[in-house]
Amino acid sequence: MPALLSDTALIFGRYARQTLRSKFQMLFGVLTPLLYLLFFGPLLADLPLASRGDSWQVLVPGLLLQLGLFGASFSGFALIIEKQFGVVERMRVTPVSRLALLLGRVLRDALLFVFQSVLLVIAALALGLRAPVGGILIGFVFVAVLSAGLASLSYALAMKVSKAHEFGPAVNAISLPAMLLSGLMLPMALAPTWLDVLSHFMPFRYLVDAVRAGYVGGYGTTAMLYGVLMALGFVVFSVTVGTRVFKKAGA
Repeated sequence: MPALLSDTALIFGRYARQTLRSKFQMLFGVLTPLLYLLFFGPLLADLPLASRGDSWQVLVPGLLLQLGLFGASFSGFALIIEKQFGVVERMRVTPVSRLALLLGRVLRDALLFVFQSVLLVIAALALGLRAPVGGILIGFVFVAVLSAGLASLSYALAMKVSKAHEFGPAVNAISLPAMLLSGLMLPMALAPTWLDVLSHFMPFRYLVDAVRAGYVGGYGTTAMLYGVLMALGFVVFSVTVGTRVFKKAGA
């Protein structure tokens, strides 16, 4: 365990320094949800989207998880580039733990998307969002967990493919239906019955519902419980899959 923690810190430090040197990477990822916030949010201002809370308390949690969903899903692009330049091959001959090679990257991604989430919430507060501090902090935790899980699966997929043009369509084929069926933009309770029922088979819906519950102070609700259980199950499954792929590939 001490060796794993040391190796993870080493890998995390390497990729964290790369990120800190790229201000473009740190800020550009928040641009799309910020545009939704600025141009889509005002259209919903006077609409009764939920029984509790206002439109900002519905929209902002969805945008936070959208940031983690799309950002983390494409994390594997960087690994494909490293494979092409021989970085992964050089790492294979080092004694660093294979699990640490995954966890170091994943922790960097989780912190990056939490940082971008903080920027998004600050902008939302300026536009009129009002939410309890506890709910906002819970939202950041869910972003970190979702990002860690999706980044793990993204890196696992990147180890399986050799070219970026193979990776992109595969991620899009998964992330777009996930966004539509999770109710990121609008609650699925507003959808037709058949679509609402179908959305219950999408795990991310429960995370979105949990963050929305937190934004109105519903910390002890069923939605929060289901969201926590689904998030924990998802991140354990994803890290397990990613670890097995890395070990099998000798990365």
